[in-house]
This record gives sequence, structure tokens and C-alpha cells, in this order.
Amino acid sequence: MTNLISLLSGIIFSVGLVISGMINPAKVKGFLDIFGNWDFALVFVMGGAVIFNVFAYFFIFKGKPFLESQFFLPTKIHVDKKLVIGTAIFGIGWGLTGICPGPGIVNLVNLNLNSVLFVGSMIVGMLIFRKAH
Repeated sequence: MTNLISLLSGIIFSVGLVISGMINPAKVKGFLDIFGNWDFALVFVMGGAVIFNVFAYFFIFKGKPFLESQFFLPTKIHVDKKLVIGTAIFGIGWGLTGICPGPGIVNLVNLNLNSVLFVGSMIVGMLIFRKAH
């Protein structure tokens, strides 16, 4: 049941990425180019997500998860060098390519060489990180 719910959640998330335009690297780069030809359309996507989650947060955490005995939330609350470096690498990569992990995986259905290279590089990076820690 957990795998089925995970699959359905992934499909819904993927459809949302497609509808919102988040899988289009040019649209994402346009959003990130605030001093150039700024495309503000993704502000509505992010704003809608933030507003929904602000209200949903209070309802979700009043109970327990459907398929687990407890919520598994991050316990690390301090900003350290690893966090800053990691977020900087993520942000630079997102800004240069216009792709982040979710949309990159969704874009694999297009069999576009850039998407395949992006996801392949992401997997290699995760394997290097796993070996280094």
C-alpha cells in the first residue's frame, strides 16, 4: 500500500510540474533572471504551494500519518558549512541548467539528451556523496 501511495503521489507531483511549467528549463531560467527579462509566472506556482502548505501544516501534524506510526522530520536545526555549501551547489546548478531533481526526472520521458545527462550526473553526485560519507 505504501508503494502504491508513493507512486500515485509521484504521478500527481509530476503532473503538477508539467502543468506549472516547472519542467521547462527556459521558463525556470526566466523566473530566476530577476534583473533581465523576468518571467514572474512561477511566483504564482510557488505562492500557491506556500499558501496551501501554511494552512495544511496545522491539520497534518495534529494526527498521525496514514501509513506510518509517526512523522519523520529532520532533526538537524543548525546551519553549518555543509548545509551552506550544499545549497549553494544546488542553487548554482539550478540557475545554470534551469532544472532541479524533480523536473529533471519528469523530463526523462522526453528522452532529451540534456535531461539524461542531468539525471545521470545527479546520480553520480549522489554516489560520490555516499562514498565520501
